[in-house]
Amino acid sequence: MPVSIIHEYLMHAVYFAPRGRYRLLALGGSLAHRYLSPEDHLIGFVGDAGAGKSLLIRGMFPGLELTNDDDGINVRPLPLLDDFERKHFRSRTYHLDMRFEMAFNQPWTIVEAVQEAIKHDRRVIVEHFDLLYPMLKMNAQILIGIGEEVIVTRPNIFGPKPQEIADIVFESLIYRKMAHTAEDITGMVLEYEMGIKKPKVHSDIKHGFVLEFDEKPNIDLDALEKRVQEIIDKDLCIYYHDETHIKVGAGSYPCTGPRLHVKRTSEITNFRLVKEFMWDPIDELYVLVGLVGPVVEGDSPADPPDQFQLIRRARRRSKEIT
Repeated sequence: MPVSIIHEYLMHAVYFAPRGRYRLLALGGSLAHRYLSPEDHLIGFVGDAGAGKSLLIRGMFPGLELTNDDDGINVRPLPLLDDFERKHFRSRTYHLDMRFEMAFNQPWTIVEAVQEAIKHDRRVIVEHFDLLYPMLKMNAQILIGIGEEVIVTRPNIFGPKPQEIADIVFESLIYRKMAHTAEDITGMVLEYEMGIKKPKVHSDIKHGFVLEFDEKPNIDLDALEKRVQEIIDKDLCIYYHDETHIKVGAGSYPCTGPRLHVKRTSEITNFRLVKEFMWDPIDELYVLVGLVGPVVEGDSPADPPDQFQLIRRARRRSKEIT
């Protein structure tokens, strides 16, 4: 039963999925505060490996011990199954990575354990919920997908189904990775080759990134774009170095989201910069915009992205109606 107007009437909410560790944790905390109810017993997360599900869960549920994450296996045997077999659920909240557990346990056993835990008023948090749903035949009370955006829904009998969310976030994740890698390469060129101080703010846009500066950098944006593209064309390896750095070829670069990158620079497609610094009159910052991926029909590659497209969609609907 919903405990607030937000819970009862929420259709879906969409947020840009942050690429940095701390911003992703902070978003998780905000989502828990806004959308989580004490009466929620089944919470599903959908998204490909490396999308940031574990960080989002840590932000939403501080102190929860994840059974496994990108760093390895944390708890074995699986507490949910162990307590199910003991017929005594000792914890109030359990974590389960369905993709990982299917390699070690029969799906029907996991389904029975989840059902029994819910009957005993326990909360179960399931990563890769789209793999569990066809057998569980019960939708999550909160269903969260993470790809290029974070999608938050409270499903009912009419949907959305987990696979619907999965189809969106699995397809869009590559653009988030491309944008992140392109952003770090751009930062490397600005800092190491052009002598520009690190931007004050890193932010997100659809299929791209934003760097914001206190002072307008005195640089040639065409030359910057050309140099970044040269590095992309070298097909360098991108890989995790430590929690605060990535490796780009033989060199390292600071990064707060080192796992969220494409594997090689050549995977970045259609990189381009908006050829002017935009001015943010409220924060009084100069904004550099970088884009990746396909150009939206009707847009110019040199135009800043229309990330909401509300007017365009309204006009399209009007034409279809008339």
